[in-house]
Amino acid sequence: MSELVPLLQNISNGLLIGGVYALIGVGLTLVFGVMGTINFAHGDFVVLGMYSAVLFNAVFGWDPYISLLIAVPVGVLVGIAVERGILARIADAPPESAMLATLGISLIIGNGLLLTFGGEPKSVQVSYASSTLPIGPVNISIVLLLAGLATVLVILGLYMLLNRTEIGRAIRGTAENRLGAELVGINTKRIHSIVFGIGVSLAMTAGVTLIPMLFATPSATGAIFTLKAFVVTVLGGLGNIGAAIGGGVLLGLVEVLGASYLDAAYRDAYGLIAFLLILLLRPEGLFGSTVKRV
Repeated sequence: MSELVPLLQNISNGLLIGGVYALIGVGLTLVFGVMGTINFAHGDFVVLGMYSAVLFNAVFGWDPYISLLIAVPVGVLVGIAVERGILARIADAPPESAMLATLGISLIIGNGLLLTFGGEPKSVQVSYASSTLPIGPVNISIVLLLAGLATVLVILGLYMLLNRTEIGRAIRGTAENRLGAELVGINTKRIHSIVFGIGVSLAMTAGVTLIPMLFATPSATGAIFTLKAFVVTVLGGLGNIGAAIGGGVLLGLVEVLGASYLDAAYRDAYGLIAFLLILLLRPEGLFGSTVKRV
C-alpha cells in the first residue's frame, strides 16, 4: 500500500493541473470550431490573466480567485474588442491572414506587458500556498484543489451556455453551418465576437488560477501556453470541446508522472513526446477530429 500512495498522489496532482490545461485547450478549440481561426495569441491571453491577478493583488491586495470576478468579464470584453477591431475586418481574407493577425496580437500583448510590468518574473504569494487537504492516503494541495474546482465550475458554466441557452444554440448552429445559420436569422458576425470573447475569457481564467503556482514573464510564458493549448487540442481532437478536456487531463498526467518517475527537468518535453506520438499513430486525435463541432 505504501508504494501505491505516491502513485495516487501523482495521479491526483496530474488530474488537477490537467483540468487547468483543459481550460486553456477548450478556449482554443471553441474558437477554431466556430470561427475556423487558429489563435496563436491564445497563450498570451493566459499570461494576460496572470498579470491581471498580479495587478489586482498589488493594488487591492486581492486573492487571485477574487480577481476572477473582474478577469472573467474583462476577458469577454477584450476578446470581443479584438475580434471586432481586427479579425472581423479580415473575415473574408485567406485563412493565413487571421493566423498572421493573431501572431501580431501576440507580439502586441507580450511587448505591452513587458513595457508595463518589466521583464522580471511575477507571481502572487498566497497564505495557503503550502496547505494541503488530506483525502484518504493522498494530500491534495489547496492551490491545486481551488484551481481544479474553478476549472470544473467554468466548464460546467460553458456547457450550460452552449446547451441550455439561445446564444448557445446559435453558437452550435454557426459552427455546424454558417450559411444555414444566417438563413434562419442568426447574426453570425455577432456570434463570432461572442465566441472569441468566451475563448479569451477562458484563457484569462486559466491564467488567474495558475498564478499562485507559476511565475509569469511576458517574453516566453505566452508561447509556452500557446504550445500547451495546441498539444491539448491535438491530443484530444481538434474542434471538439469534450476531447479538449480529455486532452488537457492527459497532458497533466503525462507531465506529472514523467517529472516524478523520470526527470523533472524535462517536464514540458514529456507532453511534446506524447504530442508527437499521437500525430504519428493517430493524427485525428485520441477521440477523433470533429472539426466544426462544439
